[in-house]
Amino acid sequence: MSALFPPNQMTEIIDELRSLPQEMGYVEFKENFFDPEKIGEYISALANSAALMDKDHAFVVWGIRDNDHAVVGTKFTFHTKAKGNEDLVPWITRQLLPQTHFEFSELQYQGQRLVILSIAAAAFQPIRFAGNAYIRIGSYTKLLIGYPDHERRLWLAFDKKPFEAGIALDRVEEAEFFRLIDVAAYFELTDQVQPESRLATLEAFLNEKLVYRSPGKGWRISNLGAILLAKNLNDFPTLTRKVPRVILYAGTNKSAPAREQVGVHGYAAGFRGLLAYVRDALPAREEFIDGVRRLVPILPEKAVRELVANALIHQDFSIKGAGPLVEIFTDRIEVTNPGRPLMDPSRLIDAAPQSRNESLASLMRRMGICEERGSGWDQIATLVEASELPAPLVETENDFMRVTLYAHRALKDLSKEERVRAIYFHACLQHVQRQRTTNASLRTRFRIAEKNKAIVSRLIKDAVDAGVIHVLDPTVGARAMSYVPFWV
Repeated sequence: MSALFPPNQMTEIIDELRSLPQEMGYVEFKENFFDPEKIGEYISALANSAALMDKDHAFVVWGIRDNDHAVVGTKFTFHTKAKGNEDLVPWITRQLLPQTHFEFSELQYQGQRLVILSIAAAAFQPIRFAGNAYIRIGSYTKLLIGYPDHERRLWLAFDKKPFEAGIALDRVEEAEFFRLIDVAAYFELTDQVQPESRLATLEAFLNEKLVYRSPGKGWRISNLGAILLAKNLNDFPTLTRKVPRVILYAGTNKSAPAREQVGVHGYAAGFRGLLAYVRDALPAREEFIDGVRRLVPILPEKAVRELVANALIHQDFSIKGAGPLVEIFTDRIEVTNPGRPLMDPSRLIDAAPQSRNESLASLMRRMGICEERGSGWDQIATLVEASELPAPLVETENDFMRVTLYAHRALKDLSKEERVRAIYFHACLQHVQRQRTTNASLRTRFRIAEKNKAIVSRLIKDAVDAGVIHVLDPTVGARAMSYVPFWV
């Protein structure tokens, strides 16, 4: 994993910080100061102040005198203990909520040893240390709760700046940009001819907001550019935990032997490879097609594609330490992404589409990686019914959303809860397609002969009793009875 700022860029940053007339809300100068709790408070205060001042990073620099910014060097070392036997960095990390990226580095500058603490600006909510959020007032560190106007403006700053607009790497030289970013993948996926000149290529990336010009030298790679087109996400310290993971189990539960594959490419650059790996890992069954025996995956590839794309696009990037996860069992696939859905999980098929990451979703739609806006779950529902699969299970607990797609099972092998879920799923799909849910439509769904329509009547009664569907018009006769989802 690369450092947040390489030494040559760090030297330029120190030059700029020393040129400031005084300490600002996003920078603090120290000589040999060491107090673990104060350093934790500085991280909270500087990260929050940087966000308020529209800066991407904040800094604490040891070895520069505060009053005149003279270079004096430092004896401070961050390879030391904080409290008890715990090292400084993990001790601070454990007490930050939400966790924000910070790193210590050393630099020889004008013949003196400096230590620099680089801190990513707060992105979605104020950074707290040991339960308290701090802010810089002048050159002082204060509790944020005591400055309600600053807190209000901080929340407004979060609302204005989505994840995609954040900076993954700053001050990147042109050659380094082309080493880090899969430029060819962008032009291929957007069906454009790649320009011959590097300048024209960078202009195209500027127009997409995949990069920005750095205020000093070089380029700033946006989170959007990195998360989609990185050749290796481990080159971007704030995004390394957002790589997709695939775990393949040898059985139907997590106690079975497993193997794990961790992705490294950006989501767009690596999507084909990710999908191919998942497709090849899915269990298959033998079928005779036109007299030829073939292996057919237990789940429709297009439905799996949509689930995986949704997990990448709709995750909550403010949740640190977790990324999209695909788990493949012998009888199902579970796709998990950080963050609860913005809509009621029971309304995924019909609700107006919403996305936390609209720029990310828009570009991935243009790249052909996901369906047109709002049609993904319609596609999944249609494929599930056409393949006679159990209805997907959608779970939302704590800070994640998990969708489970099951292989085929006969109706008699489904639990009562699963049968009710299948009927509700069918009613939602019928409603958005302007069709009615009836005994006949459910017989078709479950391949039940008309002579056994009493079986379907009992299934309908279970769904009505569970409150997931109701009769559209109670005044009509039994033969004309139709049903709609509970929210109609």
